[in-house]
Amino acid sequence: MLNRPRRTSAEEIRLELAARIINGRLAPGTPLDESALANEFSVSRTPIREALRLLGASGLIVQKPHMKAQVAKPDEETLRGMFEVMGYLEALCAGLCAVAMTGPERKALEKIQEDMGAIVRNGDAKAYVVANETYHNAIYKGSHNAYLAEITFHTRERLKPFRRAQFDTPGRLAKSHEEHGLIVNAISCGQREKAENLMRRHIAIVEDAYQEFVQDERDNAPG
Repeated sequence: MLNRPRRTSAEEIRLELAARIINGRLAPGTPLDESALANEFSVSRTPIREALRLLGASGLIVQKPHMKAQVAKPDEETLRGMFEVMGYLEALCAGLCAVAMTGPERKALEKIQEDMGAIVRNGDAKAYVVANETYHNAIYKGSHNAYLAEITFHTRERLKPFRRAQFDTPGRLAKSHEEHGLIVNAISCGQREKAENLMRRHIAIVEDAYQEFVQDERDNAPG
């Protein structure tokens, strides 16, 4: 039996296009042609359409009837507002974890944090991005508030490309892990207010790291 090459999924295409948008390779207003993208990724137009739909839901592109999708990017004020809301939502999750997490859930969160330490020591940014999502998902779930977990997750999905960009900033992996550790410790000690404050500060630092990344990209842009 012949081994057929693995097809590129809509999610993988979405992540690649999102990365291009964030790092400036696809500038705001750039049209996205389905046929050209299908040729590039060697897929049919179906996963391309799904990837574009997902990007549209996250606010990274604009889709209008009878027109090609175009790259969109929130202005600074909108993005600042998104990070502010994200900070409050995640802070609420962390605070609830401090009073609602079960013993096994706290042990599991501590284990995630421990495993991320090894990733940081190896300098594996890609693995850290995946583990970072696992860490935050554990905190959403640990709040034991399904509605809060849902809206926090969807808000993070919209901000994900901007949050991911921070890890290209020198030294950010170690700093992020250190911030995570303080939050885990506050949760494990049942310190609700401290967990909330640390998480809100963490998200504010994430925003600052993203802005630093964007500025570095602008400073190093050719021309």
